[in-house]
Amino acid sequence: QVQLVESGGGLVQAGGSLRLSCAASGRTFSRYAVGWFRQAPGKEREFVAFISWNGGSTSYSDSVKGRFTISRDNAKNTVYLQMNSLKLEDTAVYYCAARRRVDYDYWGQGTQVTVSS
Repeated sequence: QVQLVESGGGLVQAGGSLRLSCAASGRTFSRYAVGWFRQAPGKEREFVAFISWNGGSTSYSDSVKGRFTISRDNAKNTVYLQMNSLKLEDTAVYYCAARRRVDYDYWGQGTQVTVSS
């Protein structure tokens, strides 16, 4: 069983930065790949970034590539999402999720990110 808790969201001006954290419980968290997703009001949830269990592989959606960086510290059971050059359209609830294979088995409760002009 893995429990995920996101933090680090908040209100930021366009062009600013935030770092989200996804803290996990469970001794086997280092065996899980992790994804970040987001959902804006009235829109479907969308993929943002992915990191493999050991951090050796990452991927990003085209909308955040070059601005966001995903990383992890397995000693701290934490995955991070560094978000730079934030845009108004980045406003959403951000979720982290963990998977061993194809499907994401565990989800956090989400953290709100609001980008203002």
